[in-house]
Parts: sequence; C-alpha cells; structure tokens
Amino acid sequence: MARILIIDDEDELRSMLRQMLEQAGHEVTEAVNGAEGMRLYEQDRPDLIITDIIMPEKEGVETIIALRRADPDLPIIAISGGGRLDATDFLTMAGKLGARRTLSKPFRRDQLLEAVGECLAEDEA
Repeated sequence: MARILIIDDEDELRSMLRQMLEQAGHEVTEAVNGAEGMRLYEQDRPDLIITDIIMPEKEGVETIIALRRADPDLPIIAISGGGRLDATDFLTMAGKLGARRTLSKPFRRDQLLEAVGECLAEDEA
C-alpha cells in the first residue's frame, strides 16, 4: 500500500496510529516532532504524512509550510486535540496552509482510514 509518516509527540497516539495503519496494509514510520519529521521526509519521501499541530521543537503548522515548499502535491493530514485554543481553529489554519484533510482528536479508526484513502486516491488521480 502506501508509505506513511506519522509526526506526533504523543507516544501512545503514534503507536495506536501505527497499529491501525499497518493493519490496513501501510508501511509506517514515526517522528516525535516536526524537525525529526522533516529529516525522515527527506530520507524516505513517504506517500502521505499525518502530523499533529501542537508539538515541541517544530509545530505542525511550521511543518506543513516546510512540506508544502518541498512538495506542493504531498498529501498531508493534520490532527489536533486543541490546546489553549479550540482544535477547530488549528485545523482550519492547517487546511488553509495545505493539509488535504483534518481530524480533531479523538477520532475513530474508520475516520482515519477514510481520510488516508481519500488523500491517496486524490494523489493517484
């Protein structure tokens, strides 16, 4: 299937996402923040990136901007639980900056797999 990079600072969430995506047949790599995610992107050139918005070192918005500069067509899914602001605010901003899909935490497995499938289908079109 697809090579997917997950960028999120929450260990348990990354592990859960990895498990869901691998069960669906995808190859998954993980990064704990945007800086590490950019390094892995440069090394592996994944087919799709799932990134959290609020992270230490390099936040998701900065990461999305950098990824868009590197590859304007790369499918990106932004995820967020919010923080000081409502998650919707962060996800709206992520969408305007180039995330193809956004998911508010917590989300269900079927929502994740649907977003992944739609992004990958659009990329093939």
